[in-house]
Amino acid sequence: MKCIVGLGNPGFKYRKTRHNIGFMTVDHMASENGWKINKSGFESNYAEEHWKGEKIILVKPQTYMNLSGQAVKKIVDYYSIDPQDILVIYDDLDLPSGKIRLRQKGGHGGHNGIRSIIDQLGTKEFNRIRFGIGRPETNMDIIDYVLGKFSKNEKQRVEPAIEQSLHACEDWMEKPFLEVMNTYN
Repeated sequence: MKCIVGLGNPGFKYRKTRHNIGFMTVDHMASENGWKINKSGFESNYAEEHWKGEKIILVKPQTYMNLSGQAVKKIVDYYSIDPQDILVIYDDLDLPSGKIRLRQKGGHGGHNGIRSIIDQLGTKEFNRIRFGIGRPETNMDIIDYVLGKFSKNEKQRVEPAIEQSLHACEDWMEKPFLEVMNTYN
């Protein structure tokens, strides 16, 4: 069983914001495969699907970003998912907008959603897709920036990267993550 978690904030207000790129990617994956994220529980909206015979759980925590680990922990405990079978997709200020980087483990890098997951799971060893959103070009407050919507120019870089992230997720469902990292990094 594999678990793909897209991080974001619930509610219409945050729907297309930079901080919700994880939600956007999981939604795109569901849409492209004809899947529906139509279950609620574990402080999440989620789907139970199958990919070539393997069970896949798509998760969108509804706890708000800073408490994402609470929802992830509940899903992981209920389904007895090994941390190495988790892939978390989240926004990263330190990568240029539209650039993705895959990692097998690591620290939180200042990302509160990842910090929460590390704290709740008690491990740094889970797979990740860091999705670049860049940094503000002005002196804009970081919180305002991550909770802001993508500009038209950014969308031109982000939309192909969402597609690339989708392909990385699908490859991971069939291949070892290290092999997928070597392909996409």
